[in-house]
Amino acid sequence: MAKMKRDRHPMPLLDAAVRVNRFDEVALGYTLEMAIEEAQRCLKCKNPTCEIGCPVQSPVKDFVALLAEGKVAESVKRLREVNRLPAICGRVCPQEEQCESKCVMGVKFEPVAIGRLERFVADWERQHGFGELEPVASRGVKVAVVGAGPAGLTCAGDLAALGYQVTVFEALHAAGGVLMYGIPEFRLPKEIVETDVRRLEEMGVEFRYNVLVGRTVTIDDLMEKDGYSAVFIGTGAGLPKFMGIPGENYSGVYSANEFLTRINLLRAYKFPEYDTPLKVGKRVAVIGAGNTAMDSVRTALRVGAEQAMIVYRRTEHEMTARREEFEHAEEEGVQFNFLTNPVEILANEDGWVTGLKCVKMELGEPDESGRRKPVTVKGSEFVMPVDTVIMALGTTPNPILLRTTPGLQSNKWGCVVADPETGATTRPGVFAGGDAVTGAATVILAMGAGQKAARAIHEYLEKQAAVHA
Repeated sequence: MAKMKRDRHPMPLLDAAVRVNRFDEVALGYTLEMAIEEAQRCLKCKNPTCEIGCPVQSPVKDFVALLAEGKVAESVKRLREVNRLPAICGRVCPQEEQCESKCVMGVKFEPVAIGRLERFVADWERQHGFGELEPVASRGVKVAVVGAGPAGLTCAGDLAALGYQVTVFEALHAAGGVLMYGIPEFRLPKEIVETDVRRLEEMGVEFRYNVLVGRTVTIDDLMEKDGYSAVFIGTGAGLPKFMGIPGENYSGVYSANEFLTRINLLRAYKFPEYDTPLKVGKRVAVIGAGNTAMDSVRTALRVGAEQAMIVYRRTEHEMTARREEFEHAEEEGVQFNFLTNPVEILANEDGWVTGLKCVKMELGEPDESGRRKPVTVKGSEFVMPVDTVIMALGTTPNPILLRTTPGLQSNKWGCVVADPETGATTRPGVFAGGDAVTGAATVILAMGAGQKAARAIHEYLEKQAAVHA
């Protein structure tokens, strides 16, 4: 018997000097041989703690064991029984904080590369063809899903598998939500999202685009006029935050949402093939240090910036971005200005950005987030010459739906109030999950919320049917 590898297989990557000028996917994926060898590192624990770490309870032990035997088709089939979006999860989930952080192999050695294996089997399936879907008897009951992001797609797929007639209402012209408009092609190729959406359509899910629920139609209309017996709200958190400093209205200042949406969804990086112009200067400053900030600064380099910088008021240790995204950004030449806080955006007489006035910071005592609170260093003010500023400070839910839905309670942050285990809201028959409830979080947490809500909606509708029987 071959000796087990102690260290995981590294992920093959495009060379940094090549990829910084292209939108091709950076991570190239495992070969079949790499994937099988990596899967064989799994200890096959009797009680797989890795599964506890997954918000959608993916059957990690089972799919990895099948892959270790070379049974790739069986592996992905088992995975898809639980996870509707494995190719996406394998690319963008923070596995290092979830399933892999619970891997027993990781106690002494590197944990099994669960995310990379998930990506491999899902990509293999896409390349070799999907299996036939098993027919599901229709219940003749209609459910509306508002928002085609990861929470909505997961909820829709799970309900369709139970025989419900599911219609997804999406405000944009394409499904995927943040998967389409927020995450760049070099991290998540859009073809992968589109493939998973087509798979849901094959299951019977209907998508209606360019429908802004709360304006085009209301939840009352859906339930009282259009015959939907339940509604799931998965509208995400697409309203950008700003710092509130002078100069934020100058030309050359973007929210990360606008910047990334123009690039990813509207294909500005292919201008003039796609009619979406985007002016990006030679010196770009991105404010923030989460995954969205990394996506923005790496994208800026790819669309022509000669210098792209992260400006962050804390240090590298307090960043919320995934470690691999930080490392990839460093390899590509991104500059990091830690312990630096903007206080004003400067512009010329025509209103175009010319600089970012900043102060240096030092870390004090921990704040409510548990991170050490940054404190201004007196007399440290300086000007950073830039011509584009991108605010990547997080997002909040759009208030339109809440304002037009009587009986739907929100909290002080503008999020829908919903039970964390069921997604039930204060409005009977209306459920919610994902960023619309939690505020900006991760794709996999949104998927977990959609999964829980689908189960709760099914139980709710079963009880309603019993009452009216």
